[in-house]
Amino acid sequence: QLNIIYEDDDLIVIDKQAGIVTHPAPGNQTGTLVQALIYHAKNKLSDINGNNRPGIVHRLDKDTSGLLVVAKSNCAYLDLIKQFSQHTAKRQYLAILWGLPNPINSQKKGINLITLEAEGIFKIEGKIGRHQVNRKKMTMRKDGGGKKAITRCKILASFIHEQQVLASLASCWLETGRTHQIRVHMDAINHGIVGDLLYRSGRKSNLDLSRILGIAYDSFKRQALHAEKLSFQHPVSKHPLQFKVKPPPDFQRLLEAFERI
Repeated sequence: QLNIIYEDDDLIVIDKQAGIVTHPAPGNQTGTLVQALIYHAKNKLSDINGNNRPGIVHRLDKDTSGLLVVAKSNCAYLDLIKQFSQHTAKRQYLAILWGLPNPINSQKKGINLITLEAEGIFKIEGKIGRHQVNRKKMTMRKDGGGKKAITRCKILASFIHEQQVLASLASCWLETGRTHQIRVHMDAINHGIVGDLLYRSGRKSNLDLSRILGIAYDSFKRQALHAEKLSFQHPVSKHPLQFKVKPPPDFQRLLEAFERI
């Protein structure tokens, strides 16, 4: 079932559920978002990107929820690709992070990926490429490989347990759009996303998190990452479009559990 936020002759904006793969890939050939879209749109999706990824302009990880735009016409596809490549299309995420990222302390510890900008915004910058051993992972590449990646974040709230910041709610937006970008960048500064089973840094392993957070934590089996906002120019009418969706219930229950500690 597709949760369609907006649709016209040229595009569809979807609030993607967590647990759904965007397009067919090795190990996930069926039950994908693309196949649901093909059925819904009666095969009227842009064919520029091939049979496996019709209309797909950008993607969300399987276990990331939130906003995604899909092109129905080739004209829309080409224009949206241009907007994403030129960074005029904007994507903003909510993430629950372990601990509290601190650019000043990070510099003291020799982590040079993070810098503080105006009004509490910090920037993480570093090249991202495929992990050389675990091919399911991406990583910060220091060997000259990888592609430029920039993430900006602002802390919205912090959750304190026994006088220490256990976790933080952050708003993150992408200047680039690399695979797993926010997850890799947060892992690199040792403040991984809560629930992320692939990038695990920052978790307070010495604490009984089940006791502190309860069933909302125990039952949460994905990264706490939600594509909350999406804005771009309509590829045909040129009108500005802005969308915002609330996190799904599992994310909200987890957030409420942190707020209660």
